Amino acid sequence: MTSSTLKAGAMPSSAAADAALEKRTYAKVFWRLVPFLMLCYVVAYLDRVNVGFAKLQMGQDLGFSETVFGLGAGIFFLGYFLFEVPSNLLLNRVGARIWIARIMITWGLLSACFMFVKTPTSFYILRFLLGVAEAGFYPGVILYLTHWYPAHRRARIIAVFMSAIPVAGIFGNPLSGWIMDSFHGVSSMSGWQWMFLIEAVPAVLVGVMVLVYLDNGIAQARWLSAEEKALLQREVARDAAHGAKGPHSVAGVFRDARIWWMAFIYFAFVMGQYALTFWLPTLVKATGVQGNLNIGLLSAIPFVCAIVAMNLFGRSADRRQERRWHLIVPALMGAIGFTVAASYTQNTVVSLAFLSLAAAGVLTCAPLFWSLPTAFLTGTAAAAGIAAINSVGNLAGFVSPYLIGYLKDLTGSTQIGMYVLAGALVFGAIGVWLTPKQLVNR
Repeated sequence: MTSSTLKAGAMPSSAAADAALEKRTYAKVFWRLVPFLMLCYVVAYLDRVNVGFAKLQMGQDLGFSETVFGLGAGIFFLGYFLFEVPSNLLLNRVGARIWIARIMITWGLLSACFMFVKTPTSFYILRFLLGVAEAGFYPGVILYLTHWYPAHRRARIIAVFMSAIPVAGIFGNPLSGWIMDSFHGVSSMSGWQWMFLIEAVPAVLVGVMVLVYLDNGIAQARWLSAEEKALLQREVARDAAHGAKGPHSVAGVFRDARIWWMAFIYFAFVMGQYALTFWLPTLVKATGVQGNLNIGLLSAIPFVCAIVAMNLFGRSADRRQERRWHLIVPALMGAIGFTVAASYTQNTVVSLAFLSLAAAGVLTCAPLFWSLPTAFLTGTAAAAGIAAINSVGNLAGFVSPYLIGYLKDLTGSTQIGMYVLAGALVFGAIGVWLTPKQLVNR
């Protein structure tokens, strides 16, 4: 047997060993980080949107109008907007472990304080402070994942991570309904007060766990071998080389028109996302469903559909390395879902079926969207750029609930508001279609 034959035979063996190492390493990273980050986001999202469930009792107890509730739900995002970029830059400087723990503990304490709300003013102040406290968590996690995963793996990973949103709906809505029904009147407190108190506790506990469990980056991960660390660092460094086509400074981020284009697209998608998560219990109740637990159980169905869609689209986008149509299709699904559901508000089965389609669409848009800007952002510019896009886009979280509440007070129906949301999703789909595919298809 010649030396060339030996060499040829060795090459497949070496390639197979490299592939096995890569598969084993990324599996280890996934199981170490993603389920825990999902747990953090489930807790975060539950504390962010449980006000939508509290509304079923709270509005009646305190005499809040739909407009007051919509404004209070949305004002969270003003605090979020103002402190998002500074928070993400601080996370990039001090490390994810300390900063994410700080965020979770402070928002847990503030969320518990909602049990003391008596007036619209106190409601607005606490919602604003909750937004300040939570600012930086979501874009910080997106940034953190870019330190571990190259672009061609991110859509699936972010989709799995963001499955926390429907998971929070699946378990959180029935849990909120059960707490409000079961604890109402205990110790002279309303069910919604108990709900805020009980659901705040996990945020504080998980925040303490972050300090013990989370590593700031690959170099600090004692659960990885030297060989595994080298592979990950090599993959991330190779991916970062593509960032030459993106801005390289914080100032450059704000001068880059692509950042503002991404923010416009994200704004359109967030319009649908937060309208769904804040108003879903109210929309289900409007079809004639009675009882908070029943409303919670039925409200979980759209989120089950969303989990399936998010992960199917995420896997397909990474496998095909195609980003635009994997965003356009779910955006249009969301638009159709809102339009038809708005036309059958008195029919529980039809309304719930199309609210499920809407949920599958709008919640799929969120994780797949982030494969667009992270394709050309790296380093400090990524910290600032992701936060800037997220903060501007999340202003829709202020506009959307307030708009739905205002239009409901004005017209006595959520129908017009849902048509507006459908239009916003269509605009977002058009924005994605106009984005150059060579910029984002990686």
